[in-house]
Amino acid sequence: MSATVLSGRFTADIPDKAVVFIIGARINKWRAVRKWLPVILAMPPMIRELYTNKDLGFLSMESFFNVRTTLMVQYWTSEEDLIEYARGKTHLTAWKDFNKKARGNDAVGIYHETYIIRNGQAEAVYVNMPEFGLAKAFERKSITPSTHSARQRLKQPVQ
Repeated sequence: MSATVLSGRFTADIPDKAVVFIIGARINKWRAVRKWLPVILAMPPMIRELYTNKDLGFLSMESFFNVRTTLMVQYWTSEEDLIEYARGKTHLTAWKDFNKKARGNDAVGIYHETYIIRNGQAEAVYVNMPEFGLAKAFERKSITPSTHSARQRLKQPVQ
């Protein structure tokens, strides 16, 4: 990840179709470390696998943490690639293990949301930011007079 701040205003060249996947966990009971720690530790091997194997369709990710909750915003080429990964050995093993440990365990929760973006249904603007989000996952481009406003960016045809 580049920490170099890019001066000026940029947008993302969002393709005709893309997927934004939000996934995370919430620690509900701090003192139940033995119950929530294995769930939290299951994620790093999957993230390493995604960054190592670019052919899986995973493009990029941003991570956020607060006191109880982790949140990862992932960018994928398609819902087919995301679903195929979810059905793959690494994820299925972690999912089965979580379900076994989660039975009767309310010390930790997990969540995910999937958003499919189609042509003209998403826009982005970045001002004086390092590469981030959609612009990091796809391609960053300068804002021009024809992409000055959010309304204009939403109506831009995909190139």
